[in-house]
Amino acid sequence: MSKRYTEEYKNTIIELYNSGKTLAELNGEYGLPKSTIMTWVKKTKPIALDNNKVITQADYQAMLKKMARIEEENEILKKANDHICKEVSSIYKFITDNKDIHDIKLMCKVLKVSRSSYYKYLNKKESKRSLESRFLEEQILNIYEASKCRYGAPKIHQKLQNKNIIISLKRTQRLMNKLGIKSIVCKKFRPFSSKSKVESRENILNRDFSTTSINQKWVTDITYIHTIKDGWCYLASVMDLNSRKIVGYSMSKNIDTTLAIKALKNAYKLQNPNKGLILHSDLGSQYISHEFGEYVKALKITHSFSGKGNPYDNACMESFHSVLKKEEVNLVKYLNFDAARLAIFEYIESWYNRERIHSSIGYITPQEWEDNIKRVA
Repeated sequence: MSKRYTEEYKNTIIELYNSGKTLAELNGEYGLPKSTIMTWVKKTKPIALDNNKVITQADYQAMLKKMARIEEENEILKKANDHICKEVSSIYKFITDNKDIHDIKLMCKVLKVSRSSYYKYLNKKESKRSLESRFLEEQILNIYEASKCRYGAPKIHQKLQNKNIIISLKRTQRLMNKLGIKSIVCKKFRPFSSKSKVESRENILNRDFSTTSINQKWVTDITYIHTIKDGWCYLASVMDLNSRKIVGYSMSKNIDTTLAIKALKNAYKLQNPNKGLILHSDLGSQYISHEFGEYVKALKITHSFSGKGNPYDNACMESFHSVLKKEEVNLVKYLNFDAARLAIFEYIESWYNRERIHSSIGYITPQEWEDNIKRVA
């Protein structure tokens, strides 16, 4: 075990060394290791500073230590700036988060809080309400991130209910505000509006969107999607009004009758509907064309048309394309047609039809709704 020497003893040995005693003599007379003596001597060896001032090595080391401490104190104050003017619990949290970087005693001193109070806070049992809120926040974030930030409070609230987690909508909103999250919304962009005159057609649907089963009433429309390399591309979609499922769709670089027909063809092939199906569209040139009309007749589908200048006649389809823009298209910039096509495929097939819950069908997915209908039939 190493011996401890008083400062007076050390200073006396140093004095003897400076007076002419050799290391060998001091070692022989006092049993001190030569390296220990030299360490003591070096600490008192004068160091010349500016202005003819002289300090010892020990004083220099003490000065460096003091400067390092002041630097660390400044660093603590800088880091804790956002916590100082808040509740004391915020300061305690800062101390806990930084205890592996800075000494707790020093942080308490710099931030002017009692160490005993801090340790008391540290050992305090978390309240049941606080534990519950932490659990709910975690669940809300999981649902929000799984939806790619698309869900707002009502849908997140419903997903929590589906998990048998009892929470009010207002509390869901409060916790979302606390977490700083909300449903992503981007304004829909319309490249241009058509002012060409079109002839009226029969509106069989007449805004009656009610159904009793799948494959009774479909609606269809075309929307614009921009890409960097290929410019405007076009998506034609077909929706079943009963399930709100997108039963058919097609993308093209050209907005023509072929696009509209392909979307309907895909829907018909997938659903194989019985007789009596009504297909509703607007008065776009693709839908009033002779070619499209003949194709609809061949499938024995009744074609219904929106009134001139009445987007509400096709409100459900307009709503889907609006949601598509808000939740996907307006949030990214597609490089080219293929990039856009793959993204839209993923959105419709993986998200919209199979994951996204809809309030109009009891907060379940379109695919779940359709599966339930088929199960009962």
